Amino acid sequence: MLAVASATPVPASADGSDDLRVESYVLPVGAVKPSLEDVQNGRGMERLRELAAQAEPGVGLAAETVGPAATYAALSHRASVSMPTSDGTGEGAPVRPMATAPEPPRTMTFEECKRGLGSDKAFYVKSRFAVCDGASFLQTWVRNNTPVGESMFNVRVVGTIAKNSRTIDFQYYFTDFATTGSTGASTMPITTKGNIPQSWPAGARYTRGGNLPGTKTFTELKALRTFHQTVNAAPGQGSGRNLDSLFAVYEPAISYAPPAGWTVRGVHGGKLFMLAPRWEAASYLANSTGGGNPARKGAATFSYLTTLTLSARQGAEERAEAQHIHQAFLVPQDTKPYMSAKKVPGQTAADPLHRTVSARRIDDNRKAAVKQCRRYWGPNYTSGGKECDEYPFASTYEGAAEHDYDPEAQKFNFSAKPIPGDDNGAGGSLLKSFYAKNRMIDGLDDGFIVKIVT
Repeated sequence: MLAVASATPVPASADGSDDLRVESYVLPVGAVKPSLEDVQNGRGMERLRELAAQAEPGVGLAAETVGPAATYAALSHRASVSMPTSDGTGEGAPVRPMATAPEPPRTMTFEECKRGLGSDKAFYVKSRFAVCDGASFLQTWVRNNTPVGESMFNVRVVGTIAKNSRTIDFQYYFTDFATTGSTGASTMPITTKGNIPQSWPAGARYTRGGNLPGTKTFTELKALRTFHQTVNAAPGQGSGRNLDSLFAVYEPAISYAPPAGWTVRGVHGGKLFMLAPRWEAASYLANSTGGGNPARKGAATFSYLTTLTLSARQGAEERAEAQHIHQAFLVPQDTKPYMSAKKVPGQTAADPLHRTVSARRIDDNRKAAVKQCRRYWGPNYTSGGKECDEYPFASTYEGAAEHDYDPEAQKFNFSAKPIPGDDNGAGGSLLKSFYAKNRMIDGLDDGFIVKIVT
């Protein structure tokens, strides 16, 4: 919060009139701002520059953004905050249905967003259906080159999507209004917009609702505080056979004009980091027909990488599969088939996995893995009820037959190993439900990573 500073004598200009200006900064939401006293004695200016650098000027999108939106603006070099994952085992963990991925959260409170962003983060990704970002807007009021006052407010935007819905709700929270010293903040007009600067395909049309405030003064926004905007994209505007995918960027923008007698130096407000919505009506995902209503078919998500969590702990149904993947992550040189430079994908956002729904490619991936199980463990590798487990998964483009489809891909950059059939089946069920619940689409415009809990 802003500290109250003592009055400082301000020299008059040569002609007796005052030179009044506002210097504006966009800073990480929740960061501790320098006091007016610090700004007046010079110490605060260095701190303001440091905070502005933390806000990553010129960066517009979360590091985990996938699809066409990832090419629209620079990606953050810092990973977003994400919700802690649970494997459904252990004391105090939520109960997970057998061999089923958990339902992703679809709601987020203001307090959750506030805690998630903390004092220096730009994004909090609770799930692909509940995300938030925020920024702090600080104004230094200067008379005749001497800082005489400060004002500030924070804005956080929470985006949520109900299950099987094409409507995204963006909730705007204006909080932490404060002034100190002499300012003209009370009558400063502040304009709020939710822009969609780009769509893929271009020219998409959106239906909007809600009660965004338009232009209100600092004092009016302080009293009103909360608004929301809904955005819906009708089906039939997207691309891809049996997919109808539409990608976009959504950009909350806050701008202000100086009150009478003042001028603004620097930014006239600012834009929060962009969110990346996506709409589709994939034939292999839920609500592909809209329940008989074509106008409601498909659903929206946020186009971010998500994480499949598997447990290698005692008692986990998929334990043997998780142990196999964990070995491939940590000691790939000890996995089969041997390849000296092996580094399996799916461990980081920079090298994710991508789902395929091609029955032929899935079958080819499985055949390529089985060939290695027979090669290293013999024709009786299935004895005792074992099955050939492969990582990357057969249902991904990075599966065991990737080199057959893409000669530039490294051959043998996968791991195959016989494991108990029950564990293999549980892992497959988890993956299938993970795809469905997170609306994972086929192709390189989507992706996920894998986390092993040990």
